[in-house]
Amino acid sequence: METPRALPHDIWEQLPPAAQAYIEELEARVETLASMIDALEEQVRMLQEQLHQTSRHSSRPPASDPPPSARPRRPRSPRRRGGQPGHPGHTRTLVPVDAVDEVVVIKPERCVHCQAPLSGDDPTPWRHQVIEIPPIKPVVTEYQWHQLMCVACGEVSRAPWPAGVPSGTYGPRVQATVALCAGAYRLSKRTTTR
Repeated sequence: METPRALPHDIWEQLPPAAQAYIEELEARVETLASMIDALEEQVRMLQEQLHQTSRHSSRPPASDPPPSARPRRPRSPRRRGGQPGHPGHTRTLVPVDAVDEVVVIKPERCVHCQAPLSGDDPTPWRHQVIEIPPIKPVVTEYQWHQLMCVACGEVSRAPWPAGVPSGTYGPRVQATVALCAGAYRLSKRTTTR
């Protein structure tokens, strides 16, 4: 099927053969490009459909879903962060001074402005308490189990093993700590040993 020419027949006939050939070549190229554009538009349409597919309404796995869109931001509150005026504070209460293990007194020796020496005591010093767990040092108990020879009959006697003393190398608290580290915390043997 031949497409109608853009030029009327009488004008077409007046054109030189080279111009007619050139126009025919351009028309053929336009027709080829038009069919390519149709194919590309169809491909873009298919890709856009694929782009909007999620695991909810297609056979795609959930891992291929695009990341969820961010929640809409709420407008900023006029209030500042943290406790509001009039709100009762929730800070850790200090341990009484007589229940503290060690008190370290920190006094300034000189005035920060004029460098004059200072002396005396502050009746209500600012108190800061640091709670720390003491370093764990294993307690090693050695049991020296003597065996003695009877001078009358020559038999060797040994005292009975005391009740509550484990027969193994490690006591029940060491065994419980090892079980906690290796079992509940899943630490390696090397880390547990350290």
